Amino acid sequence: MDQPHRKSTAWDVAEKAGVSQSTVSRVMTGSTRISDATRNRVLEAARALDYLPDKRASRLRSATTGVVAVVVITRAADGAREVNPFAYVLLGSVCRAASDRGYETLVSFQASESEFYGRYVEQRDADALIVLGTTQNHEGWEHFRKVLHEDTRAICWGLPYDEVRSVRSDNAAGGRLAAQHLWHAGYRKPVFLGPIDSAQRQFDERYKGFAEAIEELGGKAIIMRDMQAANRIEQGREAIALLEANGTDYDAIFAACDFIALGALEALQSRGAIVPGKVGIIGYDGIAETQHSNPPLTTVKPDLEEAGRLLVAQVLGSEDEEDSADGALAPVELIERASTAQNRGGNT
Repeated sequence: MDQPHRKSTAWDVAEKAGVSQSTVSRVMTGSTRISDATRNRVLEAARALDYLPDKRASRLRSATTGVVAVVVITRAADGAREVNPFAYVLLGSVCRAASDRGYETLVSFQASESEFYGRYVEQRDADALIVLGTTQNHEGWEHFRKVLHEDTRAICWGLPYDEVRSVRSDNAAGGRLAAQHLWHAGYRKPVFLGPIDSAQRQFDERYKGFAEAIEELGGKAIIMRDMQAANRIEQGREAIALLEANGTDYDAIFAACDFIALGALEALQSRGAIVPGKVGIIGYDGIAETQHSNPPLTTVKPDLEEAGRLLVAQVLGSEDEEDSADGALAPVELIERASTAQNRGGNT
């Protein structure tokens, strides 16, 4: 009867490489105190013997897990298709950044009180916690507020509370980009669409950057903030109806997010308004759907690869002072598309 194959050990690798077992251990844990020649000899012996180090034992010795927990807060009614695609892209960036640091990720989608759980670090299931997701689940954010406030190894995306660590896009700069783009394209009566008084204050930052830049250019931004619909697309539709009911005179829209912009675009077109012939529209987030709207939507796009890297660097620690600074900002860029083509009727 065949004997079961015996797994190679660190002692086997040490014997084959002609080094001590402790040298093998230091090589496998990434020690920099080993010469390149010795490291290469150990790694070659390990490959030849198909040796795999025991990660669990190593992590027990070092009191680490090698895991970053990521909680994505969703709305209770949302299935996988309804989760904002922005969250999926940011999640992917976080996972990639963690992998680049040698960490695995433990991902949990949470929507209701029965699911809320954030004690991964306390229970030694992970070395750090990153929270991201919809701003529209207030109960979810309130649940995680204590964890984010008390644990230095927890961080979130966005700006939910003053006292918690976070990374967010450079919202004010994004608002300024939108204002400058619309102004230089000839638009002179811009309106901002977005509920800026919510607990998560990214929309307010976008509005302030936009309004300040418009004022510096010699104009004044109107704001439509009192949308009651729960869904962002519906908020965009609602905003257009309110502007029409109020008799507001405007020729351009900067929406606080792409979904509000897409809802506004749909509502305008259902009323016979030509975009950009009558109204130019800019969104914010750079989601893929903006490329396929009719017309394609101009948008302000955060660098989500950098956002993921900053989240991981802040929560795991980094030698880069800028990465470690509180309130780190991911850069943004304006993606110009047909929805803001030149307004020939504007004053240039």
